[in-house]
Amino acid sequence: MSNIKTKKGKIGILTGGGDVPGLNPAIRSITIRASQEGFEVIGIKRGWGGLVDLVRDKDADNSNNIIKLTEELVNKTGRTGGTFLHTSRTRASHVPAKNIPHHLRDKYKDDVNDLTPEVLKNLDFLGIDYLIPIGGDDTLSYGVFLHEKGVKVVAIPKTMDNDVPGTDYCIGFSTCVTRTIEMTHNLRTTAGSHERFLVIEVFGRYAGFSALLPTMAGAANRCIIPEYKFNIERLTELLIEDRDTNPSKYSVVLVSEGAMFEGGEMIFEDSTTDMFGHKKLGGIGDLISAELKELSPKFNNGKRVNVINQRLGYLVRSGVPDALDSIVPMAYGNLALDLILNNITGKLVNLKNGKYGNEDIKIVTSSKKLVDVDKYYNIDRLRPNYKSFSDKPFLIMTSEI
Repeated sequence: MSNIKTKKGKIGILTGGGDVPGLNPAIRSITIRASQEGFEVIGIKRGWGGLVDLVRDKDADNSNNIIKLTEELVNKTGRTGGTFLHTSRTRASHVPAKNIPHHLRDKYKDDVNDLTPEVLKNLDFLGIDYLIPIGGDDTLSYGVFLHEKGVKVVAIPKTMDNDVPGTDYCIGFSTCVTRTIEMTHNLRTTAGSHERFLVIEVFGRYAGFSALLPTMAGAANRCIIPEYKFNIERLTELLIEDRDTNPSKYSVVLVSEGAMFEGGEMIFEDSTTDMFGHKKLGGIGDLISAELKELSPKFNNGKRVNVINQRLGYLVRSGVPDALDSIVPMAYGNLALDLILNNITGKLVNLKNGKYGNEDIKIVTSSKKLVDVDKYYNIDRLRPNYKSFSDKPFLIMTSEI
């Protein structure tokens, strides 16, 4: 029950960017702990979009932008996947004219508009004392921006790519890896039955962790990651070797969506971009599959090897969270409240070297978190590189040490 007699302030929570399993458990954790500590909790809908679209009028219907969070409400949703607060890729400092709310169109008429002044006024209108954004580096970069404007921000890292700097673990990563392993093993039955190559495209725009760790766990023979531009002939040769040594005559490669051919660039579905300037990736798996099929006779005594090509896409980010993505969000939510109770803000809660803690929030925008190719990727064998796990962090290849 909320401690009504000792109200300590109001906390706002939002989720931005792509949905992942584990967001609702995080919202649940924050809400329950905050309510018990005497805070009122407000959910901001559609990420930064809810703060952009809010109408500052006590009589206005803002039910599409905010919702009061209670223990009863979050207990019903905390076991589910996705985010019941909804999400968007809104960047409040770079809002295109077509996305300006109707009630602000007389004021903001540029092609791209900075609505930060409105966001700050809306936070004040709502009476929010502390803001907890849950998201990846795009969502949290705006959190850094607001922190520099004086907003009391505590950030929680979320992304399947696991590429937020300052933490070994981001909410959603474990479920992504778990599903990738499971689905890859399921597809092996068809690959083996037809004696084919199996090419599976997974998420990973700039960082290849979601391809690297499943391969390390035995889901695939090889993996192609964004951090290293690969040679397609070498990949073909390796997959033929793998196929020849497999009694069932098939081999498997995981391909990050941001992977690039030697001498090439990223492959995009089209030229449109989101507010953060990102084009939608997709198609590298198709191109690799076609090249493997054409090149296979060169390494297979003149005989062509056919290919099964599958993009896992949203299947790895939908549905309920696995064990880690149920436990870590609970811990992250409590870490955020620990900081707020001590009036400590401007922090990113994290998990590093097996221990929970926090970093200065500015780390989100001060560096990029990528696979350390020299340490963890064998560029000749196109697979994870590791020698010993002794004294290494829990998720060895995601650590920045």
